[in-house]
Amino acid sequence: MARADLLVNLVKYAIAGNRTMVKKVAEAIVAEERAKQHIVLADRLENAMFHQTSIDNNADNNGIGYTNKSLLDSRAENLFIEIQPKKKISDLILSSDVVSMIEQLVTEHFRVDLLRSYGLEPRNKILLIGPPGNGKTSLAEAIAEALMIPLYVVKYEGLVGAYLGETASRLKKLIDYVSTRNCIVFFDEFETLGKERGDTYETGEIKRVVSSLLLQIDNLPSHVIVIGATNHPELLDRAVWRRFQIKITLPIPTRNNIIVWLEKFQHVHKIRFEYAPETIAKKLLGINYAELEEFGFSILRQYVLSLPDSNIKNIVGTELKIRTMNMKESES
Repeated sequence: MARADLLVNLVKYAIAGNRTMVKKVAEAIVAEERAKQHIVLADRLENAMFHQTSIDNNADNNGIGYTNKSLLDSRAENLFIEIQPKKKISDLILSSDVVSMIEQLVTEHFRVDLLRSYGLEPRNKILLIGPPGNGKTSLAEAIAEALMIPLYVVKYEGLVGAYLGETASRLKKLIDYVSTRNCIVFFDEFETLGKERGDTYETGEIKRVVSSLLLQIDNLPSHVIVIGATNHPELLDRAVWRRFQIKITLPIPTRNNIIVWLEKFQHVHKIRFEYAPETIAKKLLGINYAELEEFGFSILRQYVLSLPDSNIKNIVGTELKIRTMNMKESES
């Protein structure tokens, strides 16, 4: 059964006629029941909510609205990819400050009852900043794994429409859908939606999308965590920037980061590269984590395919030559 405080608030807001807060509390109840695996009850509550929404839409749009929950669900589900998280925080190479921030966030969500008893809510808006390939998506997955909730990765090809108002409408549809679920919603390349509204090269449609985005983020219940990732923080609208309570920068790996990653990779896959990690790190300094991962798995694949006569040192040496050559070409 739903917590007593949620039921009390539901009655209180219903009597006061505060439909916005009734919706928020109802969404929290649905998410809680779904988390407890009370799927039948959660679906019934959610169905009742969507039924009322369709009635409201009909009233607001002169009879034009969604009357079929399955139609709404199917369209909303086309806007994201659901990932069951596997990567752990311990799998990633993170600074102690970043690990501390993530641990605080996880604690807030696991102890939400205590926070609410003091009139507080857990933080649920995170911005990840840094160049491509340095672990923003992996960190979002690891946070989801730590909280034991699904990760929804937004598909921009489904979200961004060609017609006036279409993107804002789809964004609302996405937010309405996830609001009844305990989950993380991940927006990669967040500047695609949250561009600075003062940019004279942007159209009025983009400005409307940003305004809609701000409204939707503000209305999200705290059991839905929004993680935005950006390679270009300077492009973000200042009002969007302020919405995020936690901002984490993920830089390219240092030489020491590369050494730690190499040692962890060799330990996990029970393989030795026959080169000192310091030597490899010196040659690979400047690559990102995605490239570093491809370096490791390329060696592993070649090693496996050449068994039982594998010469791991030759394989690593060849890969190092290829990688350093590619790095020089990209710099020139």
